[in-house]
Amino acid sequence: MKDLTIGNEAKLIFNFALPMVLGNLFQQLYSVVDRIIVGRFISYEALAAIGASFPIFYMLISFVIGIGSGATIVISQYYGAKETEKVRRTISTVFIFLFFASLIIMFIGIYFSREIFEMLNVGEDVLPHSIAYFRVYMTGMIAFFGFNGLSSILRGLGDSKTPLRFLIFATILNIVLDILFVVVFGWGIEAAAWATVISQFAAFGGAIWYIERRQHIISFKIRQWVFDWELFKQSLRIGLPTGFQQTFVALGMMALIRIVNNFDSSVLAAYTAAGQIDALASLPALNLASALSAFVGQNLGANKTERIRKGLWATLYMSWSISFVVMLAAYLFGDHLMALFSSSEEVIRHGSNYLIIVSSFYLVFSTMFVLHGVLRGAGATLIPMYITLLSLWIIRIPLAVFFSEHFGVNGIWWSIPVGWAVGMIGSLIYYLSGKWKGKGVIKRQSVV
Repeated sequence: MKDLTIGNEAKLIFNFALPMVLGNLFQQLYSVVDRIIVGRFISYEALAAIGASFPIFYMLISFVIGIGSGATIVISQYYGAKETEKVRRTISTVFIFLFFASLIIMFIGIYFSREIFEMLNVGEDVLPHSIAYFRVYMTGMIAFFGFNGLSSILRGLGDSKTPLRFLIFATILNIVLDILFVVVFGWGIEAAAWATVISQFAAFGGAIWYIERRQHIISFKIRQWVFDWELFKQSLRIGLPTGFQQTFVALGMMALIRIVNNFDSSVLAAYTAAGQIDALASLPALNLASALSAFVGQNLGANKTERIRKGLWATLYMSWSISFVVMLAAYLFGDHLMALFSSSEEVIRHGSNYLIIVSSFYLVFSTMFVLHGVLRGAGATLIPMYITLLSLWIIRIPLAVFFSEHFGVNGIWWSIPVGWAVGMIGSLIYYLSGKWKGKGVIKRQSVV
């Protein structure tokens, strides 16, 4: 376990964030390879089926992230305060909750998959593939929730390297099994889902085996587990707003795609490709913010508020430096980056415009997320949720509709940084108010 309450702030946060960045890169690598294999060796309908399943998976992931992040903050604050027994009780409480939640979601996914996809208006040619893939995928929910919950807990304890090791292992195993099941044996789309399920169980089982031999705070002995309602309510209070926030983001992106679809397919292709580049570019800021959350949680628990201020500035400097480099790359190589995805001049033109407009505001984006990292680490997750609602649904989406009608495609692109700017200003105002300092699970008179 890593104690983030002592040592150089910048070095601690950077070293903690680096494994998370690498882990996310591996996750994206798997997604790309998986879709290439399914699309080339099964059918376009099978590829579309995975795409139809994605919104459902994303909703599940959103709530897992929410509950997991809430538990991470509770655990990190108690760990920083050296209250080991409460750390143990929170860990066992979260695992009990995730186990039963995964069973319920697995049941719903398997037995109501047809109804779910029919509600999404999935075409008849894609529907059978979607149901087959989704039902198999749902059988892995225990491992999926378990591994993601375990990763969140380890990060709250200051360990971001162990989740990375098993994530890399799961990614490589998944790709190998995809090739073996689909390309070599030709078993179809269900085999692609089984490859994912097997990989998830292997990663979860391997992580349990590793931790049982090397850790002492986390225990997988059922007889030692307890469910503490008070600690669970603390995790929910902190985690649910983040879960809802991620859901609002997912719905907002779907709404934005509907607006993009008012134009011809080259615009949607450009948005898809440029959005992939954008997602990669934003990874450092997102993961630095996550690392800062764990840092803030431990130091707030240890009542070291001055380190929080230093950690914030160190993270901002790192995020700004990376954002500036990425912005230059978008300006200088935007056309070349888009050409990796398409040879269409229209796609390249629209995508390059997207990258130039949006990347110009990466400094704003990174500042907003770093500030959110402080607020989440302190347990003040409700305000970031409201800020996301405001910037996305009150500002970005309506502006995208209005700008697209008056300024064309580029108007949609401009709505994105405007939403970021509003979000950053709201986050900065709340941070400067200092009210977030009293949102932690450990109350002290000296926290000012």
